[in-house]
Amino acid sequence: MHVTRSRCYLHATGLIIHLTQKKHFMKQFLLWPHGRSVNQFLMYLVMAIVCFTSCRKSEDGFRDDFKPSSFSSDVIDKWFTLEIRLFKDAKGISNSAFSRPFAYSGICAYESIDPGSDSWKNKYNGLSGLPEADQDKKYYWPSSVNASLAEFNRSFFTTANSNTTDIAAIDSLENAINSTFIWLPHHVANRSIGFGKSIADAVFAWSQTDGYNENNALPYTLPVGPGLWQLTPPAFAKPIGPFYGNDRPIIAGSGDNAQPGPPTSYSEDPKSAFYQMVNDLYTASKSLTTDQKNWALFWRDVPGVTSPGHWMSIIQQVIRQTHSHLDKAALTFALVGICLNDAAISVWKTKYTYNLVRPVTYIRKVFGDASWLSFITTPAHPEYSSAHAVISAAASEGLTAIYGNIGPLTDHTWDYLGFPTRTFNSFRDIGVDAGNSRFYAGIHYQPSIDTGLKQGRTVSGNILSSLGLFSEVEK
Repeated sequence: MHVTRSRCYLHATGLIIHLTQKKHFMKQFLLWPHGRSVNQFLMYLVMAIVCFTSCRKSEDGFRDDFKPSSFSSDVIDKWFTLEIRLFKDAKGISNSAFSRPFAYSGICAYESIDPGSDSWKNKYNGLSGLPEADQDKKYYWPSSVNASLAEFNRSFFTTANSNTTDIAAIDSLENAINSTFIWLPHHVANRSIGFGKSIADAVFAWSQTDGYNENNALPYTLPVGPGLWQLTPPAFAKPIGPFYGNDRPIIAGSGDNAQPGPPTSYSEDPKSAFYQMVNDLYTASKSLTTDQKNWALFWRDVPGVTSPGHWMSIIQQVIRQTHSHLDKAALTFALVGICLNDAAISVWKTKYTYNLVRPVTYIRKVFGDASWLSFITTPAHPEYSSAHAVISAAASEGLTAIYGNIGPLTDHTWDYLGFPTRTFNSFRDIGVDAGNSRFYAGIHYQPSIDTGLKQGRTVSGNILSSLGLFSEVEK
């Protein structure tokens, strides 16, 4: 008997509760958490149990009635909170490289809801044989997502890069979420968990072949010459990610036509374009306003939640503000992560192709200001192009493709540090804001930021085209 037509009766303490349209009751339960009473919750819990254990042997119709869009995004929201913490606390991983666990875990979430014809399994670069759900069986998608994210994070965050408290938190969150599913029939629970874990295992194994580990271990010798990047004060830290640009992108062709031409020609002549470009930054650094300082600090990201972690916080806030369900949350998680990952690879290729000198080096040497420092610490990699601009432009295009413009969005990522919030009227405004902050931070020339924004949009455009999506500007 089809679930939307059947009538089942629950006998309890002499009362008969007549349940009709079980699909309606189930969806009320699945989309629960908006202020109903305990008695209402218990009533809907009973109805949910009946829906999963009702008097029929066939599982026909289950998928149609309880698609991922029937569920709230609470499971993903909880994992966002933990992953941001894991990013913040992890050691031995460079800032932009957190785009890898962001992207791969997002793919785990998306593929664990069995998106069917919307799956990108034939688009992932170098991944084949991704497990598939049994189309004739029941799955509880929040359970699959929970299992997949737990399994991936357990594999990625180990004692090699994380503290034992954070590692234990992965198991704790998985178990806490599972405890809310105790009413599920064992065969549905076990099947759902097994499917989620199988997705995570396949994705993690694939992630280990993207070249990151091998490229990160290669020795590197700094080139020497006029205008070339040198280690920067105050720490003079070793170069970050000189071969990161050789990693395999998640979407083949994402970097096509994204590499910019060379930066402004190096010169120490006061009349040259290069000298004037540096002087614009130097002059601004001498009279930063409070707002400009707050702007730079807002996008500093390290120390803090990292730049990918900041974007994860942003999409968490977007999903909450839009009350997105499980399907849209998983899509957002995966797409923005892919945009960040492939944009990071693109910009790192650019950086170590041109090896452009940072402002602090030029200002000390050419301007003769031997004690000058950028407002935030200069990162240990070449200046051109701006990584913040590239990854932020790419992420903002991914969000625009999914949501269009949702109206004003206030970013509360740094509330825990007491930073002033920033409010934006569009996702693209967020990307531009992140990029331009690096000028006031004293670490990027404006042309490098402008070039980076264009580069990031090109990468995301390639990704959206490959995945059959489109940006709002094309609608």
